[in-house]
Amino acid sequence: MGKLTLYGLTASPPVRAVRLTLAALGLSYEFVVVNTMAKELRTPEFLKKNPQHTVPTLEDDGHYIWDSHAIIAYLVSKYGRTDSLYPKDLLQRAVVDQRLHLESGVIFEARLRSMVRPVTNGKTVIPKERYDAVIETYDLLETLLKDDDYIAGKQLTIADFSLISSISTMRIFVDVDPAKYPKVSAWFKRLEQLPYYEETNGSGAREFSDFIRKFNFTFET
Repeated sequence: MGKLTLYGLTASPPVRAVRLTLAALGLSYEFVVVNTMAKELRTPEFLKKNPQHTVPTLEDDGHYIWDSHAIIAYLVSKYGRTDSLYPKDLLQRAVVDQRLHLESGVIFEARLRSMVRPVTNGKTVIPKERYDAVIETYDLLETLLKDDDYIAGKQLTIADFSLISSISTMRIFVDVDPAKYPKVSAWFKRLEQLPYYEETNGSGAREFSDFIRKFNFTFET
């Protein structure tokens, strides 16, 4: 096994998804904090590693991979003792992949970032449609969890790591009502009970919360 190095920020949801996966696999790695405020992502040295200048970026024995979804699938495929976190069965894997694409294109990019970016750029009144989109997200997750304990079926997968990293951040803006969303709330608690959850996701989510709440955002009425 080559040396693994993860470049990122502890508060970043995608970075947290990778750290959850690394912990679940029991892999040791070096964590290099990248100062995005100082534009370290744009340095010639970092651009050689990742020309898209994003985190997380994983280095595995001199090879570089970026995008959390690509990274976590790669890690399980290469280092997993079993395929439980990313099943080889094509139908089961398709379900996991669908949840990963849901998190990437809809929940993280279209919904979470559409709140975070304006707020951090000084627009602290969030349009009502963004609130409605969060509620729509929770409605969908409640449906997906109707018959299962985990987001892609009966067992824990990388889809749970990806989704929990964004949902634990999204709930900073709109909390999950346990009365309305009992399945989502139970899923969240189930993930929180993982022995590595606090170190890899919980503390980072609180760090993000402390940062974003300083902007005193509100939703449009």
